[in-house]
Amino acid sequence: MTDAEKGWVVIAGLGPGSESMVIPEVHDALAEATDVVGYIPYVQRIAPRDGLTLHASDNRVEVDRASHALEMAAAGRRVVVVSSGDPGVFAMASAVFEALEAGPEAWRALEIRVLPGITAMLAASAAIGAPLGHDFAAINLSDNLKPWALIERRLQLVGEAGLAMAFYNPRSKSRPHQFARALEVLREACGEETLITFARDVTKPGQELLTVPLREATPEMADMRTVVIVGNRETRRVGPYVYTPRFAPGHQPDSKDT
Repeated sequence: MTDAEKGWVVIAGLGPGSESMVIPEVHDALAEATDVVGYIPYVQRIAPRDGLTLHASDNRVEVDRASHALEMAAAGRRVVVVSSGDPGVFAMASAVFEALEAGPEAWRALEIRVLPGITAMLAASAAIGAPLGHDFAAINLSDNLKPWALIERRLQLVGEAGLAMAFYNPRSKSRPHQFARALEVLREACGEETLITFARDVTKPGQELLTVPLREATPEMADMRTVVIVGNRETRRVGPYVYTPRFAPGHQPDSKDT
């Protein structure tokens, strides 16, 4: 097989929703691809063309999807695995490397590239100001791959540590009550006046932003199309914006350039 015939895998992030937020390298990879693999809604964002085969699959089959991509690349295909946001943030990059580790030794010689994308977390943060301006944690609230007790413990510890937080997959039809418990833990760990923002359909035409103190937050404010950002105790409003100071309490820098 010549270099021109060698297959490859690109794991690409499609950003939070707006096509303007897809980086040029992703467009270039898609233009060269023979195959696109991904979850149905993400593959639907790719325009069909001659020479390109679209492989859409349902949710919760990430490793099967990744193995299929690697198999096609090993056969000489040029495969783009698409995710929303950034592929390395609760998305397909880890699944591809998991499949690579478990698969045939020959797969490890394949060219694999990960192309970054703008996450919903960062897009939501930008839309409301700078709530992640100090230390923060990103947490997936789905218990499909980890027990709820572990999620609850992490919420408690991160809140007590004074970090802002960004939550993915906060509330679904199959687990509508867990987010209510998450709010209880957050009120105890972070304080009831700490600001929480619900960013729904961020960067899309129907984008909705709502910021309230934790004491006013209700589970119904979130769904699977919502990214939730919780500030720390220093997070504040300034006009229509929300931001978290860069410095810890009592450690404001002397120089504005620091």
